[in-house]
This record gives sequence, C-alpha cells and structure tokens, in this order.
Amino acid sequence: MTLRWIVFAFAAFILNFPVIATLITAFKGAGEVSRNPSLWVQAPTLENFATVLTVSDRLNVYHYLWNSTVAALIGAVLPMLVAFPLAWAMVRRGVGRGVLFPLVVNLRALPLIIFAIPLYMMFSVAGLLDTRLGLGLILAIVNLPLALLLLVNAVAEIPAEIEEAAHMDGARTGRLLLRVVLPLCRPALITTFVFGFITAWNEFLFGLMLTTREAVPMTVGASFFFATSGGGVQWGLAAAVMVVAALPPLVLGLVMYRRITGSMVAGAVKG
Repeated sequence: MTLRWIVFAFAAFILNFPVIATLITAFKGAGEVSRNPSLWVQAPTLENFATVLTVSDRLNVYHYLWNSTVAALIGAVLPMLVAFPLAWAMVRRGVGRGVLFPLVVNLRALPLIIFAIPLYMMFSVAGLLDTRLGLGLILAIVNLPLALLLLVNAVAEIPAEIEEAAHMDGARTGRLLLRVVLPLCRPALITTFVFGFITAWNEFLFGLMLTTREAVPMTVGASFFFATSGGGVQWGLAAAVMVVAALPPLVLGLVMYRRITGSMVAGAVKG
C-alpha cells in the first residue's frame, strides 16, 4: 500500500510539474528567478501578482478577465440551448441522426485554423470583429459538437416510457422538454456547461485573430505581460499572470467536480 502511494505521488508530481513550477515561479522576484531555478523559494514575494493586478494605460487584467468571462458564458450556454432540443429530436424523432449528427461531431476533429480566413472575412462584413458577442459566437460553434454528443447520450438514456406517460397526461412537446426531459438531463447539462466554459476560456486562436483591443480575452491579454522593454521575458510576471488566468476555470472545475463525475458514470450504472 505504501509503495502504491509513493508511485502515485511521484506520477502526480511529474504530470503536474509544469503547473507546480509556474506557481512557484510566480512567488519569486526578478533577481531570484535568474539565480535560483529550483523549486525552493528563498524570498517569497507577491510583487508579481501586485503588478499583474495593477491597471495601467497599456495593461488591464480585469478587462481581459471580463472579456473572457462574457465570451466563455456565451460559448458555453448557447450550444446548450441549441443542442438540447436538437438532441431530443435526433433521439426520439430520428431527425438528422444518420447524417447531421456524425457531420457535426466530426467537424470538431478538423483543425480550427482552416476556418480562420473565411471567419475573419465574415466577421469583418458583419461588424463583429473585436466584440465579445462575436468571440462568444465562435466559441459556441467550437463547443457545439461536444454539447450535442453529451446531450444525445443523455437523452438516449431516458426511458421512453416516461415521456409516453407525460404525453398521455396531455403534455405537449414544449412542456415535455421543459418539465420532464430537462430535469432528467440536468447532470449532463452541467457537464456540458463546465466543459464548454473551460474550452471557451482556454481558446487562443480566435481570440488572437478576431480581437484587437476592446474584446481581447485573457489568454491573449496574458501574453502582453511577458515582454520587457529590452526584449526579454519577465518570467515571474509571466508565471503570475498565468496563475491568475487559470483560476476561474480551475475553481469552476473543482466546484463542479462531483456533479461532473456523477454525470459521467450515470450511464454505466443504469439498470
């Protein structure tokens, strides 16, 4: 048993070494970063975090966090609103099950860079460049395949007899979806939201391509803290801003961990 825990601890340390190194570096001053590359902090300091959280003419971490929050919420909620009724129609009515479903799911396997030029041109014409709404819409499209896949599986596990009983009681389709199917799919919806939010929050390509100033997300804004006037990298400051950027999705994942794991194993214990 002891050997098992030692192996587990060692594996966990190796897998999380980049995260641990980043967190430790964030508490080192500029001088200590250059002379002390170890995981031991000789003189812990909050100077890097103070610099990151201080608003200047060029850098505003709160603005980047707000942009990412709004865009990630749009990118997480909108796919759920679209995928939920579509998933029910696919499972119960067979709408698009043979062609649309595999097409949408497999679309996520394509590299996002191939959509860069047409999307930029479309957004330019539509006036959505450098807007939170525009960035959120793209993130919603990115999350739609995963949302549809999770919700199709969730609806498929609901016994059809429950819906038939609701129909016999006079429930129409809209009421059936909201009062019967939706509560039963709540764990899957929570999982869809958490995964969608984290995926949207971590998106860098479209944030870099479609924003310039007003809607810059945290993933892009964090890179603005790295460079110095001399062309070098402020490693302590870079580590601190990466820690700040990682906190919202990390906290969300930890808070929703039990609900996510419960949703993922629900189908395995059915019956």
